[in-house]
Amino acid sequence: MSGGAARVLVVEDEAALQGLLKDELEDDGSEVLTAESAEAATEILASERIDLVVSDLRLPGEDGVALLERTRTMENPPAFIMITAFGTIDQAVRSLQKGADDFLTKPLDLDHLSVRVARVLENRRLRDELLRYREAMGSPDFHGMVGRSDVMTELFDDLRRIARGHGPVLLQGESGTGKELAARAIHEESPRREKPFLAVNCAGIPESLLESEFFGHVAGAFTGATSNRAGLFQEADGGTLLLDEVGEMPSGLQAKLLRVLQEGEVRPVGSDHSTPVDVRVIAATHRELAEGGMRNSSDARPEIRQDLYYRLETFRLVLPPLRERTGDVDLLTARFVQRHSVRLDRRPPEIGGAFLETLRAYRFPGNVRELENLVERAVTFCDGGRLEPRHLPGRVRAPENRSGNGRAGGAKDLSAMPFVAESKEILTLREVEKQYVRHVLERVDGNKRRAAALLGIGRRTLYRKLEDE
Repeated sequence: MSGGAARVLVVEDEAALQGLLKDELEDDGSEVLTAESAEAATEILASERIDLVVSDLRLPGEDGVALLERTRTMENPPAFIMITAFGTIDQAVRSLQKGADDFLTKPLDLDHLSVRVARVLENRRLRDELLRYREAMGSPDFHGMVGRSDVMTELFDDLRRIARGHGPVLLQGESGTGKELAARAIHEESPRREKPFLAVNCAGIPESLLESEFFGHVAGAFTGATSNRAGLFQEADGGTLLLDEVGEMPSGLQAKLLRVLQEGEVRPVGSDHSTPVDVRVIAATHRELAEGGMRNSSDARPEIRQDLYYRLETFRLVLPPLRERTGDVDLLTARFVQRHSVRLDRRPPEIGGAFLETLRAYRFPGNVRELENLVERAVTFCDGGRLEPRHLPGRVRAPENRSGNGRAGGAKDLSAMPFVAESKEILTLREVEKQYVRHVLERVDGNKRRAAALLGIGRRTLYRKLEDE
């Protein structure tokens, strides 16, 4: 069962009982759809996501057992509770054998109904949770990259194609999108997989040491150079070299890098001779490179040479941010929960629906890396066996950090209550409450179920407040 309210389909031809079941289940927080026959229910099941079917055994046309059997053939069948006025053991056994989750008899005890529905939905949630873990742990990844969204499937295909080539690669993407994983995937899919894969952060090496790090040096080339030393290009010979944050490379070194790419040889610092190397260069950056441009007004160094830029972008890929593939959030979350539970030597906690909804709605400026950090924190702080939004930092739950795919909360701005500001008298809390209830009803065109959900109360409570007016 996905996050949010459970979706229940009530199949009952008796109008009064159907209405009673609908009201009771909505009071318990479920979203309820109704049908008067098995045929009508089948149409709803074909077009809507349903978590639970509550059906009478006796229906016009096909009976409840026929509907039950039909649901069992669905790819993701809903839970099923059978109701009948003829509570014989044979009928109960027959329904349970066909796959029903529970069996209730008329006249219904509403409290009993609520308990049984809650139990069946909880069992379904646990089943879905288990499937999610199995899916996450059993689903193949692509050299450490996880995703089944269309954009990631396309990315994996592009990485396979690029791996067959020989020219330089430029990987662009925000921090945390997995540029190093993508570079490793290209290496592992290529004929160079048996040779070294080396990664270096161009922004993490002092400028005075960069040339020696990349191309090596000979003894006596500079103070402290007591012996010959091979550079990264020589160490990666035959394999792949990842230059992370290539835009931070000084312009002088950019010219020497271009020469290596064009001529396939390096000259160690202090040497008069060049050494041939066979290295595939993959460059990565977290920002859009402005070839031949300037970093900013206070930094006069060129960002990247135009000729080097065009050489590097022989193959160019832009890795998508997580907010553009939110369909992968559930899969990634389950994978990270399992990973960090193992590291903490503890049983993986359940992933609450509200926890997932909060993550789905978050914008993730730090992308997949940030998601993993959030999950690690949540698993560490979770002592109750179930991950909830409270296990996430406040900035993740804050409305201003949520993207458009999250659910909007109820109207909490006082500007939504003009009667408070316009009233010349001091209103009592009871009077404000009454007026606000009427205001919300007007905003939702009299839809009591929607109004109750926005107000955070049950429909029975809403009815009582309306009757008190």
